[in-house]
Formats: sequence, structure tokens, C-alpha cells
Amino acid sequence: MTVLTAVLLLVVLATAVATGARHWRVPAPSLLVVVGLGAGLLPWVPAVHVQPEVISVLVLPPLLYASAEEIPGRELRAVWRPVTVLVFGLVLASAAAVAAVAAALTPLSAPMAFVLGAVLASTDPVAVTALGRRLSLPSRVRVMVQAESLFNDATSLVLFKVAVGTAATAGALSVPGAAGRFLVLGGGGALIGGVVAGLVALIRRRTEDPVLETVVALVTPYAAYVLAEDLHVSGVTAVVVAGVVLGGAGQQLTSAPIRLQVEAVYGTVVFLLESVVFALIGLELPAMVRELAPGENRWPIVALAVAGTVIAVRLIWVFPLSALTQQRGTGGRVSWRVPAVTSWAGTRGVMPLAAALSIPLTTDTGALLPGRPLVLTLTTGVVVLTLVVQGFTLAPVVRRSGIALEPEHTAREETRARDSIARAGLLYLDRLADLEAAPEPVMVRLRRDLEARLDPEDSGPDGRPGKALAEAAATYRELRRAVIGVESRELRRLSDDRQISDTTRRRIQRALDLEETGLTD
Repeated sequence: MTVLTAVLLLVVLATAVATGARHWRVPAPSLLVVVGLGAGLLPWVPAVHVQPEVISVLVLPPLLYASAEEIPGRELRAVWRPVTVLVFGLVLASAAAVAAVAAALTPLSAPMAFVLGAVLASTDPVAVTALGRRLSLPSRVRVMVQAESLFNDATSLVLFKVAVGTAATAGALSVPGAAGRFLVLGGGGALIGGVVAGLVALIRRRTEDPVLETVVALVTPYAAYVLAEDLHVSGVTAVVVAGVVLGGAGQQLTSAPIRLQVEAVYGTVVFLLESVVFALIGLELPAMVRELAPGENRWPIVALAVAGTVIAVRLIWVFPLSALTQQRGTGGRVSWRVPAVTSWAGTRGVMPLAAALSIPLTTDTGALLPGRPLVLTLTTGVVVLTLVVQGFTLAPVVRRSGIALEPEHTAREETRARDSIARAGLLYLDRLADLEAAPEPVMVRLRRDLEARLDPEDSGPDGRPGKALAEAAATYRELRRAVIGVESRELRRLSDDRQISDTTRRRIQRALDLEETGLTD
């Protein structure tokens, strides 16, 4: 079997498994890793070695961008304090703990042990977002977990680059130097991401070509990442900032038909990349194990110990932080439910693998960098363990905690939002009627449509009582688009006032876009 054949079969297999995971309602990343691991153990499957650029340049930018777009800016501002503590304090604590365990249990040198700690210090935004999509978490909890996983990469990236530089040159770790490098990497990446987002917004406001709009949306994360990396700042931070900025402004940038097309194309790309990359993580592990030195055969025990360390450090860090936050906020009884879910959602995934693959092969003297195969194997092993153990058990933990939103809650929230935007549309029609700005038959039909939404039982069998006159069809479509614009503004107001969740806003906005797209001339 050739490598090209294996890759094509992997795409087909990953797509089929991810589709089955949705049907069976199990976490797709966890199932994909298990299937990939099983495929990698088959004797006729060739060893797979993925180049670092394939993951870091080709796969990561669109996945990070898609995750960042899902975070509403107003909810991000509400959780910035706990996210900041997790992004800095927890990453540093995790890196130090993993480095200590690795130095004690493996033949890795202290610098290489710290490289492993830096690689595994941060949670993975791609895995966290993929696992979180199927759970009905409250908005604050979901945004906090996703935001932490997106922004802690900047901290771990600085640690990783400093650690790799120390290991490659056999130098000493400089804390002031690391702090300065973080400011350059993180701050520069954020600046580049903001600039790219601003330029893309200008382009998208001035184009009505669906194909061009789709191409711009697909190119945006790559442009932010490559530009930032070429300027020696954090490409990950640039992509995340661009995604957050453009995700919040997406509704104002394009029309409904273009939004629907871009969402469909981007959703397909993200689905394929996520499916393949998680299967690839499991597929690579057997090949990495075969490259280990004879004295490194205790790696499964070490991987278990390291995985237990990152989970334990997260539990120890999150629970006191949550207790302190709750006491300051309410002064009452402290609940274990939110910190339990937040702690258990800290899986590792694509980002640690991409970082580990980018470890140089040699030192500055030209000699092979000792311990690199072991670091790669332990990283992949920990990623597989956390995706399988935490991934398959996260849903039960959420159910046990009782914080998941019931379907009835979501349905009531959506019903209230639909009623509110329908009333806003009726008020707009009242103002038009006072001005006698449209034919009466058209106004009657529009009004009856909106009233049917408020009281569906009074509508006709087709949901649209009454027929518009042929000569008034164009006027009807124009006014209906205007009413949809009013409803969209009311929907944004409800979201900005925190009366509805961002998930509800996106669902209703999609329905309005579909309706507007159906008003063809």
C-alpha cells in the first residue's frame, strides 16, 4: 500500500467514522483516535510520518479560526478574569509539573523534560470545541473553556520556544528573556490578527460575489497565520484574534445568501480537517513507538503518569479558583459542578502534536537532539489518553453535574426570541401603514405571516394564510426583506442585552437568512 493510497483511505475512513459518531452521539475526536490507533497497529498499514508544516500551516489555521468565530465578544469580556488566570498560571504550573515527572521517570535531560512540559501545558482549542459542540453547556462555561483553550496557546508557545532554544543550545533559562519574548510573540500576533481582520472586513463589505467571498473567508486564517509567523510573532494568536473579531462582525459584513454559502463551505472544510487530523493522531502513535531506543520501552507507564499529572494539576488549580470566584460573587455556598466540568474539559489534541513535531532534529552543533523521539511518543500518548478518557466521559460528567441546559430551556428561549422579533416586525409594519407606504393587500399578508408566528394555531394549513396579488409580489418581497432586517436588529439587541444565548442567536439568524434567500425575484 502506497502512502498516497493510505492517505486517501484515511480521509474516507475518518469521514465515515465522524459521520457515525454523530449518528451514535459519541464524541467524534475520541472515536477517531481509537479507530486511527487500531488502523496503525495493522501490519499492512505503512508507517505515517507527518511533516510539521502539514499540521501547523495547513490544518491548524482554519480549525483555530472556526473555533474563535464561535466565541461572542460580549461573553468573552465577561470571563476574561478567570481565563487570564488559567492562561498564565495554569499553563506555567502544568509545564513545571510535567517537566518534574518526566525528569524523574525518563532519561530525558532537564531541558527536554521542560520541552515536554511546555508542549502539554495548554489545552487544545480544536479538541475542546469539537467535544463541546455536542454538549448543552451554559454560555458562560462554554465560552470560558473555549477561550482558555484558544488563548493559552500563546503562553505555551513562548514556553515551548524558550525550552527548545535552551535544549538546542544547552543554555540556561532566562525568566526576563522569556517574559519579553512572550510580549513580542503574543502582542505582535494580536496586532497582526487585528490588522488582518480589519482588511478582510473592508474587502467583505465591498463585495457581493459569493465565490470571491468564500475564497476570502477560506484564505483569512492562512493569511493571518503566515503573515504573523513571517514576522516572527505568534501565528496562533493572530488567527484567534482575527476569528474573534470577524466572528462578531460577520452578520454586518455580507448578505444572507453569501453567509449561508460561506457557512456551508467552511463547515465542510472544518469537518474534513477535524476528522482526518484526529484519526491521524491515533495512526501515528504505533510508528513513533517503533522509533524509540531500547531503554525507552517504559513509555506507556510514563504517558499514564504524565496524563494523570496534567489532569491532577488542572483539578488542583481550577477548584480553588472557582471557589474563590463564587465566594466573591455570591458570598454563599460553593458549588463543585462548574469547576468539575471545566477541569474535565481540558483535553489535549492537535496543538501539542503540532508543537512536538516542530522540535528540531539536531542541536546547534549538528548532533542529533537527544530525547526527541521519546518526547514525540509521550506527547502523542498523552493526547490519545486524554481524548479517549476525558472525551468519552465528559458527557456523563456534564450530566452528573446538572449544569447542562435542558432541551425545554433552549426551546423556551428560542420561542421568546422569535416572539420578540415578530413583534418588532409588526411595529415596523404599523409605522409603514400610518405612512401608507405600501399596498394594503401586501401589508395584510405580511401582518398575517408575523401574527401566525406569534399564534401558530390561527394560521392556515400551509402556514401562510392569504395569497398575494401577482402585481404586488415584488413589493411584498421588498417589504419582507425590510421586515427581516428589523427582526435581525431586534435579534442582535436581545443578544447584546444578554437575554438570549449566542447559540440561540445563531440558530434564529440562520432561519432568517434562509427565509431572506428564498425571497427570489
